[in-house]
Amino acid sequence: MNHWLVKSEPIKYSWEKFLKEGKTTWDGVRNYAARNNLRSMKKGDLVLFYHSNEGLSVVGIAKVAKEAFQDPTTQDINWVAVELVPFKTFKKPVSLAQIKADEKLQNIYLVRQGRLSVMPLKKEEFDHILKLGV
Repeated sequence: MNHWLVKSEPIKYSWEKFLKEGKTTWDGVRNYAARNNLRSMKKGDLVLFYHSNEGLSVVGIAKVAKEAFQDPTTQDINWVAVELVPFKTFKKPVSLAQIKADEKLQNIYLVRQGRLSVMPLKKEEFDHILKLGV
């Protein structure tokens, strides 16, 4: 199993809206590295859901329900989407400040490459963020 983090501006698509809908197509990604990460996602992979721009925190865990398929927002076959379903809401959000202050998380993409919207995490990093959110 692989572990991931996806970013969404809560004003555009919040964790709360995701919970209400019960699933979502993660589409509209137009960064090559992020696209490659979407292509690497496998059904059942766990995905941290991060509120960007506003809130700046990891708020929950999703699961990959459907692997990469043609992004429905474009005719360009180079872009893909995945389907995610909510799995678990964090009891307390894990803030970007907490993540940046934690020695064990200094090398994650969220700290090193903050503009990347879909990023891989090592299992240890995922588990550590999970511990901070319970």
